[in-house]
Amino acid sequence: MTLKRVAEIAGVSIATASRVLAGKGGAHRISEATVAAVTQAAEKIGFRHSHLARSLKSGQSALIGVVVPDVSNPFFAAIAREITLAAEAKGYSVLLADSREDDASERRLVQQLRDRHIEGLVVCPAGLKQDHLAAAQDAGLPLVVVDRGFADGDLLTVTSDHAQGARALAQVLLKAGHRHIGVLQGRPGTLVNDERLAAFKAALASDGVRLTAAHIAGDAFSEVSGRRAAATLLRAKPQITALFALSNQIALGALRAAAELGRVVPRDLSLATFDDLPHAEFMNPPLTTACQDVPALGRQAADLLFARLAGVPRPRTRLQRISVTVIERASVTAPSTRKATT
Repeated sequence: MTLKRVAEIAGVSIATASRVLAGKGGAHRISEATVAAVTQAAEKIGFRHSHLARSLKSGQSALIGVVVPDVSNPFFAAIAREITLAAEAKGYSVLLADSREDDASERRLVQQLRDRHIEGLVVCPAGLKQDHLAAAQDAGLPLVVVDRGFADGDLLTVTSDHAQGARALAQVLLKAGHRHIGVLQGRPGTLVNDERLAAFKAALASDGVRLTAAHIAGDAFSEVSGRRAAATLLRAKPQITALFALSNQIALGALRAAAELGRVVPRDLSLATFDDLPHAEFMNPPLTTACQDVPALGRQAADLLFARLAGVPRPRTRLQRISVTVIERASVTAPSTRKATT
C-alpha cells in the first residue's frame, strides 16, 4: 500500500497526504475535514507513513534533541515533558538525553544527537562552558538553552528571574527577624546559582546583614550536597537561625541534616528554598519557596525553537526571563530563643 493510494482514496494530492500523515497538517493550514479524510484512508488500507523514508527524501528528520542534567529530577523532567508535548503537536519526535551533571557527557550527547540529524536542540547545561553549543549554533542548528544558561555569549536562553525570587525570599527571612542566615548553594559559576546568591546577598546587605563566605556552603544542586552543606554550616555556625537553599533538592538534604543535628524546622531553624516542585507543599513542614513556572520554561523554550525552525528571526533579547512567585508556608517563623545543640 502506497502514499499515492492514500491520496487517491482521500481525494487529495500526494503532498497533502504526506503532510497530514507527518503530523504537519496544522502547520500547512490543512482543514480538519481533509485531515480526517486522509487519516481514514490510511487506516482503511493499513498504511503507515515512514519517517525514515521521509527523512531520506526530504533531508528533514522531524527530530529534536533535548539534553538535561538529571532526568530523574522532577524540575528537569517537567521541562522535558512540556517540550515533548509541544513537539508532538507539531509532528516532531524528541530524543531525550541525560548528561548526568557531567560536562564531558553533555558534549558527547550533543554530538551524538547532531549525528542523528536532529533539526533543533534544547539544552539545560550541566557545566560552565558553552563552546560546543555555540559551535552547533554556528553550524546552523536551531538551539535554545533553558534554565541555567550563561551570563555571556550569544545563545538564545529561557530562564527564570532568579534575582527577583532571591530578593523576595531574603525579605521574607528578614521580616521574620532573622539576622544569622546561611546559604546552601548549588554549582558555583552557573547562571542560576550565581544570580540567586548575588541577589540574596545584596538584599541582606541593604538591611545591614553581611553574608560572608563562611556562611555559604555547597557545590551541587542535589540532596547529598544540601545535607553535607547544611551540616557543615550548622556545626560551624550554630547561631544560624535560617537557611536559604538554592533548590528544592538542596532543601531536602538540609531537612535531613537539621534533623540529624537536633534542629527542628521551623522551631529551631527556618528554611526557604527555590523551585516549589510539587512535593514542597507536602513536606513536613511545607516549604516557603520562590516558585518557578517550570511548565512555562519548557513551553517558552519549545516556542522559541519551533519559531526558529519556521524561519522566524531570532528575538533581539537573547535572555528571556520568566517571573517567579514567592509562596510563604510553615518552614519560616521568627528566630527561636532555644539554644541549638550540635
